[in-house]
Amino acid sequence: MRISTLLALVAVLTGSVAATAPAYAAEQSCHFLPVVDSNIGLQHAQSVGVLYSENTLNTLEYLEQYHSVALNGAKNPALDSRISNAFVNSSDPKLAINWLMGSLHKEFASVTVYDNLDAVVQAHPDVVVMLDTYSRLVSKRNNQVEARFMAKFYDSNLQYIGKAEGSREQQMPSVWVHGKAAPEIAAQIDRQTELQLNALKQFDVSLKALVSSSDVARLANN
Repeated sequence: MRISTLLALVAVLTGSVAATAPAYAAEQSCHFLPVVDSNIGLQHAQSVGVLYSENTLNTLEYLEQYHSVALNGAKNPALDSRISNAFVNSSDPKLAINWLMGSLHKEFASVTVYDNLDAVVQAHPDVVVMLDTYSRLVSKRNNQVEARFMAKFYDSNLQYIGKAEGSREQQMPSVWVHGKAAPEIAAQIDRQTELQLNALKQFDVSLKALVSSSDVARLANN
């Protein structure tokens, strides 16, 4: 395939999502006010109610659109399958959410997602989590790739307990440069997936440390 044709196809694949990257809302969007420290620690036997922040909802919508464009592009037989697969895999809207929910399930007895604050208050779980995520992927106008994941924990009275977080960002070389072969372009796009996974692994370490610190504090007080 001629390089000019390849670049044109890649541009079509990602150009339509360039303007839809979500703006990152300030941190106040993902916690309750006023913030008062809780004296309740985290325990594996607790039930957890999860709420999605505005960032998370916007990011899911953005990834769904990006993923839809990638899937449509993958149907084009003229586009190298390694490139199209890299775009499809790196934009999977369920990748981060499934990972984060799995992380919470490993640490707590039960984990349930609620649509709004009223619903979670009525359910009265032991712990409330505001899950805040943000992703930005490569496009023709953007080479800065970002993945940020944060879970803020509150007790049943919505008093702040602590947070777990993981984040990565990287400036990627442009894939719209003449002279690059399909394997090289695909490898660059695959780095989007690697970046997200590294941020998620960092989140796991942070979450385990947060739960462990609660265990240590509880033992010290006994």
